[in-house]
Amino acid sequence: MRVFATLDELNAAVGDVVGITDWLTITQQQIDRFAEATGDHQWIHTDPERAARGPFGATIAHGYLTLSLIPYFSERLFSMEGARMGVNYGTGKVRFPAPVPVGSRLRDRAELLDVSELPDGARLTMRHTIEIEGAPKPACVAEILALVVL
Repeated sequence: MRVFATLDELNAAVGDVVGITDWLTITQQQIDRFAEATGDHQWIHTDPERAARGPFGATIAHGYLTLSLIPYFSERLFSMEGARMGVNYGTGKVRFPAPVPVGSRLRDRAELLDVSELPDGARLTMRHTIEIEGAPKPACVAEILALVVL
């Protein structure tokens, strides 16, 4: 994990890949729980028997499930010394170039795109690329904005 001690260090890292996480395996239980939380029970996510005969050969994770893993991955990528909290501020471009079949292993490669200093911290813009082990295309590419409160 990369630790930034000051806003100057953070500013110096603009344009850098700040980290790459370990792999995380996506399970049917995670997919089913996400379906319960969101009400999205489409068969390509929740019906393994039918999905086995479908276009992907297995159930796939919801795109928004993949996107929602970014906070999990971010906690493992970097931190800011003295930060009282980090707050989700929004998203920019979000794309889902490839499906995530159940059992896939994902990791996050995060690049710091911008730091805007604020009176009580900074607003960060990060590009998160959620990679699928062995796949030519990522599962998700998203520009995420976060507030770091110091």
